[in-house]
Amino acid sequence: MEPLTMPPRATSPPTRIALIGLGNDFRHDDGVGWAVIDELRRRAAQRPLPLEAELSTCNGDPGLLIALWQEADLAVVIDAAHAQPDDPGRISRIEVSGRRNGHPSPTEPHSPVLREGIELSRALGRMPRRLVVYAVQGANSSLGHGLSPIVASKVGLVAMSIEEELLGLTGDGAYRSDGTCRSDRAPI
Repeated sequence: MEPLTMPPRATSPPTRIALIGLGNDFRHDDGVGWAVIDELRRRAAQRPLPLEAELSTCNGDPGLLIALWQEADLAVVIDAAHAQPDDPGRISRIEVSGRRNGHPSPTEPHSPVLREGIELSRALGRMPRRLVVYAVQGANSSLGHGLSPIVASKVGLVAMSIEEELLGLTGDGAYRSDGTCRSDRAPI
């Protein structure tokens, strides 16, 4: 009698998730992306992130940003926003298309570094399969360390929103099949 052998399984490459805090934590609120990544690391001790999730920070080098999200199925970038009218602490979630249609879109990120990274990635064909940006409008971008109180109060909310987004990928019940959230929490 011959031993039983299992047929080879088709293997697909694991999903790669890049979580990137963009900014400069020596310019007060510009460090919000770094603070959210730190918060996600702290929270992961209690509630682990998917194994495919890689947490990184980027100080504003578009080349590094591209390297961090290259070949990712999902890239989530957390960045500070500075826009008019001023609304410190306001959180925006923007899903960025891999294609450029020739004219600026109101849903495109306003950060010069992020915008340059996206345009260069598009030109080189290195956009992640899906790119989501969480932008927190800052109150203070002067030199110095530490977030303003209003921006600091949003760090946990952004981290929780990202965790919920990742739960939607793993299919463990946080999202309906149509992608809407079952949470009773108000949208950001």
